[in-house]
Amino acid sequence: MWTFKQSHVAGLRAAAAEFGRRTGIEVRIQAYTPDDAYTIKVQSSAITGDLPDVFEVHSDGEDFVYGAAGIVQDLRGRIPASWNDRFNPAVRRSGTVTQDKYEQSLPPTSTSHGVPKGARYSLPFTIGTFGIVYANKAKLAAAGITRPPATWEEFIADLRKTTAKEPRTGGLSLGLKVPSTGLNWIGQPLAFAQLGRGGYEALYGREKSADWGSPKGTEVLEAYDRLTPYWMPGTQSLTIDDADQAFAQGKSAFDIGGTFTLAFLQEAGMKADDILAFGLPAPRKGAVKDLALGPIALTGLALSGASPREDEARRWMRYLSEPDVAARFSKAASDLSATELGAESADVLGPNLARLMETFRGTPENTYNPYDTSFRPPTLDMDEAGAPLIDMSPLRQTGPAKTGLRLRKLIDSYWQEAR
Repeated sequence: MWTFKQSHVAGLRAAAAEFGRRTGIEVRIQAYTPDDAYTIKVQSSAITGDLPDVFEVHSDGEDFVYGAAGIVQDLRGRIPASWNDRFNPAVRRSGTVTQDKYEQSLPPTSTSHGVPKGARYSLPFTIGTFGIVYANKAKLAAAGITRPPATWEEFIADLRKTTAKEPRTGGLSLGLKVPSTGLNWIGQPLAFAQLGRGGYEALYGREKSADWGSPKGTEVLEAYDRLTPYWMPGTQSLTIDDADQAFAQGKSAFDIGGTFTLAFLQEAGMKADDILAFGLPAPRKGAVKDLALGPIALTGLALSGASPREDEARRWMRYLSEPDVAARFSKAASDLSATELGAESADVLGPNLARLMETFRGTPENTYNPYDTSFRPPTLDMDEAGAPLIDMSPLRQTGPAKTGLRLRKLIDSYWQEAR
């Protein structure tokens, strides 16, 4: 088996050792990093004929590329319900060429051109979401903070306390050099919590009475703008990894990322006991009181089209989805398995991972789904949409009302393009 995530190697090798004791089947794990090196390795090995039996792939993207190239098998009809039902319901169809994915594959220039509708090229392995806040426990304690904030207002108050205690290193970091992060990881879940699903989706609509330039849109942007005094100096020039690294080095008290950020922070030298992790809190008077963050498939497992050990490889893939195996892997990798682990898994995972899993537990009414883009203009560039928020916060070049009008004009242009 090959993986592109070094943080997964120890957990996979531990699982492979136990699998070998149970079955007599040896599984060798090999990592190739970073992602570009992994892609090159797969492409070159496809030519020379020395591919692995099992790949870890980026879900709902890279798996389709490999499927189109004939590198991985179509698993359609070969995964029984007793196996597939182990996965979190939100990602049980991950790896499947849906109607939307099929339409995206049709242009000859598409990297997945040629995949048939309904084909399935991977099974979910890890899941996650955006809008996760990481806090430095030592800095919280120094500022007299003993628990995670229950509301957006409490989060702002905590930022005020940590920056008052440490003006240069008590603020918030985020990789705003990628302009979409502020909008995707803070602005949109905040809008969903403030306005509810209908109000949030209307921000991207054509009705000026409800879009970003409306009073409701301004209200959301005013809440976002409350972060402005508390950004880590220079955060607008940081990549995502830079921002996480800065937090790990004690240059900020809070860091916003995804569930996947936890493994990076621990690789950067932080201990689990150094970190308090929690989902982005909802505004006190918002339409959604208990904000849940919907999980998405991050990585999957794919079966090589040229594997001479197909039966053994499928047994290994199924073994990794067993709840007790998945729980041990999650703890070792500081990542969340796609397998439904159950309430008792909290004792295995530890407090941070258990708290991250709790952010998934919601109803359709209170769960923000970062993958639902059906209400937005189909070609909307999220980096372009995120840029006005950066000009507002942290750069202070414009205010919430003017930022909303900029977003209105931009989104209108995309709707006109779609027509």
